[in-house]
Amino acid sequence: MYEGDVLAGNWRRPGKGKIPKVAAEPDLVVEDADSGFCGAVVACDKESVTLEDRFGRRRLFPLAPAAFLLDGKPVTLVRPTAAPAGPRRSASGSIAVEGLRARVAKESRIYVEGVHDAALVEKIWGHDLRVEGVVVEYLEGVDDLPAIVAEFDPGPGRRLGVLVDHLVPGSKESRIAAQITSPDVLVVGHPFVDIWQAVKPSVLRIPAWPDVPRGVPWKEGVIAALGWRMEPAGAWRRILGAVSTFTDLEPELLGRVEELIDFVTEAP
Repeated sequence: MYEGDVLAGNWRRPGKGKIPKVAAEPDLVVEDADSGFCGAVVACDKESVTLEDRFGRRRLFPLAPAAFLLDGKPVTLVRPTAAPAGPRRSASGSIAVEGLRARVAKESRIYVEGVHDAALVEKIWGHDLRVEGVVVEYLEGVDDLPAIVAEFDPGPGRRLGVLVDHLVPGSKESRIAAQITSPDVLVVGHPFVDIWQAVKPSVLRIPAWPDVPRGVPWKEGVIAALGWRMEPAGAWRRILGAVSTFTDLEPELLGRVEELIDFVTEAP
């Protein structure tokens, strides 16, 4: 009834000309037809593509014809076409200033709670802050914020912006922030327990940030719930390494940082 063996040959590699070509755009999820490794595209050059699976493991594959499955069907991955050249953007989405030279820092400052907060702000808004000459410093907590503000001695032309974690009604942080009344100080905050939560879960390929029971240190609880075998410092490197632009962050953080930058750079 059939001409030849219908099971002969490679069922995943049909005849030439029948395999669609698909651009290996970032985050495209495909499966290597030979090994079964499934992951999202994280890098692509003219000869190979790098895939990352849901456990963070990465593997390099050649861009061979019909080498991958997309939605269960064979495809040939090709290098994406370069986008038309336009104004270069910083990580925050602003137009990058080319040939930027170091300038004397303003007296105004932005304070954040911890070193992780400072690292994230630097990664996304570092270019903008250098353009404006604004320095970001970290406090290691806000328990002593009223004394820190008094020591800073804010005034016209010497403004202070403060970013606070977990600034929600009824929290300890909200009661401390309410003590700051100077018109030259702006205290804003985001609702997250820790700055880690300001990174969108999808960026880390997790469904959501875990709920951590009361009494359990938050960072350690998150690491345990996610099954990551590492210390908080290593987990933070993994999280920060996954962030590249403002689109990787939750809007509750984006708006607050932009508000602080506007406040400390506003002419007196």
